[in-house]
Amino acid sequence: MLSQPFDIPPPQTLLRSPRGLATATSVLLGLVAAADLFALYAGMRMHSVSGDLLNRSADDIAGADDLYKLAGNLQLIGILATAVVFVVWFYRVRCNADMFAQDVCTRSRGWAIGGWFIPIGNLWIPFTIAREIWTASAQNAPDRSWREVSQRPVGLWWAAWTAALVMARIGSTMQSQAGSPETLERAADVTMIADALNLTAALLAIAFVRKLTAMQQHTEATPGPVAAA
Repeated sequence: MLSQPFDIPPPQTLLRSPRGLATATSVLLGLVAAADLFALYAGMRMHSVSGDLLNRSADDIAGADDLYKLAGNLQLIGILATAVVFVVWFYRVRCNADMFAQDVCTRSRGWAIGGWFIPIGNLWIPFTIAREIWTASAQNAPDRSWREVSQRPVGLWWAAWTAALVMARIGSTMQSQAGSPETLERAADVTMIADALNLTAALLAIAFVRKLTAMQQHTEATPGPVAAA
């Protein structure tokens, strides 16, 4: 069966609060957004220099290049740090989802971690898991009937995230193959689009994390004891 390689026994018997992890994830995502803003500024500097190389001094060109590299390094560090905490939070809310509705999640809990590391598959597997967690965690109505909660925050976040990945790959390829000021300038433009999308994805991810955490913390939606974070 497909889910077996990432199955992590035994199942938990208590709901564990995701609030602390959600707070840490949101803070880190905010730092990623700040790094993206800085990258956009660095991209505009690179765009300006690339379009006027003949009239720029060596110091101007070197300064723009150093700023561009610094922005990229800050983004990488921020994304790596955030990814670790986000995946831990994601795994916790996936485990909690079984306590809300055991027949909603179609993949075992281990896929909340393993799904991110499958080439190509990581473009949709975590998204399907996120949607199922969202559905399972939907608040119960006062009469205990099932309440549908719009999945728009999930879809918007994932759309921005995947678009940022695609544009970043295109921009990186264009930059490595740039052979003239014009092509370097276009590569900087595409990379700025990727940075803007990544910024948008980070902000949408914060909304997704906070909303899903709030649904799992909702007392009406909690069928059993909740362990401390």
